[in-house]
Amino acid sequence: MNHTVILASGNKNKLRELNAMLAVFNCLCESQDHHNVPEVPEDGLSFVENALIKARNACRHTGLPSIADDSGLEVKSLNGQPGIYSARYAGVNATDTDNVTKLLYELGQKPDLNRSARFVCALVFMRHELDPVPEICVGTWQGYILDKPRGENGFGYDPVFCYGEDGKSAAELMPDEKNKMSHRAIAMTALAERLSTIDIFTT
Repeated sequence: MNHTVILASGNKNKLRELNAMLAVFNCLCESQDHHNVPEVPEDGLSFVENALIKARNACRHTGLPSIADDSGLEVKSLNGQPGIYSARYAGVNATDTDNVTKLLYELGQKPDLNRSARFVCALVFMRHELDPVPEICVGTWQGYILDKPRGENGFGYDPVFCYGEDGKSAAELMPDEKNKMSHRAIAMTALAERLSTIDIFTT
């Protein structure tokens, strides 16, 4: 029997990654769009705050457990930008390409500065809207920003994020490779360990 968990997002890429990771729990993760959950203002001041806001909203409108992910890229020489504004760095309706272009432009204005960066993912699991002890896990993925995009996989800032010594961008990884080392994979592994110790479908 598969239990249904709502992903408090309409992002198909995140949905695919989370479903792959949740399979061991016999969970089927469905997008909140499938349940007509309205968007909620992400007015928190941190990844964790925004994830809590989104998870609670999904629980409220569906009556089902929810998982919310709030993630983004922090660049050291830009004082942590784009941070919680990663998805809308170049504007409210910005595309991934728009955001990457702005990031490279900002770094290009400071060519001598450190290009180190990290992806951050805050994952929140809520059993119901009034869950007093939601499960919260944070994962980070350290790397640096490339001079230009590389790779056709992934999404967001993946084409300009280099994660290791072999010089590959995150967008040059196959999905199964990325799911073993990304910030979301690290947070999800931690959350999976947490969920394995509790009955996640009871109040």
